[in-house]
Amino acid sequence: MSSIAPRRSLFPIAPGEDPYQSLLSETRALQREQRSQRESWLSELSLEGREEALFEFEVLLKAAACFSNPRNHPGPPRRTAIVALDFRAPLAAFHDGLTRAASLARQLLGSADRAFVFHRYLETVLPEDNARSRLLTQGSSQANPVESLITLRHGLTAGAEVIEGLLRSPRIPFRLFHASLSQVYREIDRSQFFNPLSALEFRPEFDRIKSAQVLDLIRSVPGPEAHRLVALTFLSLFRMLRYLTLVSRILADQGKRREQMGSTYLILSVLRSDARALSDYLRQRSGQLLSDSFERDLMSVPASRIRERSASLRASGHRLIGIKSALEGIAGSLRLELRRAFQHDIPAPDVEQSARDFKQRVNASIETLRPALQNAVLFLGKALGVTLEEGGVFDAEAARRETSERLRRDVWMFAQIVRAFSSKAQHSPTEDNWAALNDFQYVREFLSYFRAMGYPLLRSSDYPRFDAFMAALSGLEDTDLVDPARLEAAIDECMAFHGFLNKLFDDIGKRDELAGVPFDRRAAAASLKLYLGD
Repeated sequence: MSSIAPRRSLFPIAPGEDPYQSLLSETRALQREQRSQRESWLSELSLEGREEALFEFEVLLKAAACFSNPRNHPGPPRRTAIVALDFRAPLAAFHDGLTRAASLARQLLGSADRAFVFHRYLETVLPEDNARSRLLTQGSSQANPVESLITLRHGLTAGAEVIEGLLRSPRIPFRLFHASLSQVYREIDRSQFFNPLSALEFRPEFDRIKSAQVLDLIRSVPGPEAHRLVALTFLSLFRMLRYLTLVSRILADQGKRREQMGSTYLILSVLRSDARALSDYLRQRSGQLLSDSFERDLMSVPASRIRERSASLRASGHRLIGIKSALEGIAGSLRLELRRAFQHDIPAPDVEQSARDFKQRVNASIETLRPALQNAVLFLGKALGVTLEEGGVFDAEAARRETSERLRRDVWMFAQIVRAFSSKAQHSPTEDNWAALNDFQYVREFLSYFRAMGYPLLRSSDYPRFDAFMAALSGLEDTDLVDPARLEAAIDECMAFHGFLNKLFDDIGKRDELAGVPFDRRAAAASLKLYLGD
């Protein structure tokens, strides 16, 4: 089920445009004059923390699309048909988040909110239908950001009141849940200045990358397709980190419990939606886009200069292959991380829980997700040939310790996967080359986990046998006809890599930031079971 608007960030970029700047400014359908009006309004707004308030407001608006899709709700997979489920708890969570969004709209309006209050008062006292119609027409004007925000606040408040009435029913079927959110969605979609409903959309006031090292790295990527893919990935990863920071801030506030929980569920649904959109796009489209880019560059070279340019073309091709593998590795890692967090760590909206337990479980999940996203940023930099420093890329002082601790856990986990694969492969019958496909299903599964978890470790750790290891695994792609010699070569390389991972695990534990921090093997083993789907 797809509930979100088309991804403008994936539209073709015009020749000569800077992909990074285009992603920042063009992914939302705002005219140039509207962008200027919005920027002026925000700069003149006399509200402390106005950028943070606007960011939270627009993320909650985006959740009208994301939260309407049950795939973005936390909780274990349900085998019950969706039409048989009760969506009263999710609708209550959406109502509470919507109430918070209306409150933020009031803060952003400041003194202009009086116009909204007076307008609401007139709606209750005007007796004539013609007068009411004129009032409704006046309330829908959107010539500037203030008018647009007032109009949107009308829609949000009305939507919250309707949902509050629906919640008096003891049971909410999915069709009623979806219809209720769709009404709010349409109100937001009509907004001229505050419509964040596109997937993977960015705004300069929220998403401008501050690290000069990362910006230089993005600009160094050759070719518009590769440039855009790398910029899109960096921007998306930093946006997801900001979602986590926002949830942490909301949970730390001593505010209304219901609004806290509702806002948290809505923001997490946006995180899940964005992560899925990025993962799917990188997995399905990055290879084709990069190959088209290389083909275009190759065909632009005159035949008389092919030999002269062969070395540079070969180097360019290998670099694009590396970028493709890195992006697909990030896509696989995101799928695993979000699946674990949403299916096992974060409680479902219909679970009875205290506010304290809810905060503890969500914060624990954030503490696991944040270093995973940070390591994805560092890995992409390493795959592009640059070692990014945690202190210069992330704001948090504890980033170095968090990323090192997470890296140590990932190294241990994949070492267990490599060891299990080697043991299984050594004891598998290889005399019959026409063995059934299921006999070598473990090979396919190992390759899948390698792309999601192993390749980032292989690339970021400067493994000296990188090329030999990749060549051995490439020989296993056809799992329905595994050649014994190729399987033996893969076993040898995996055993060598296992030894390297064990040494790397010990070396990471000796880092200054992990001094006195013991490794929790039991927790790592539990995480490994979740990653493997047990």
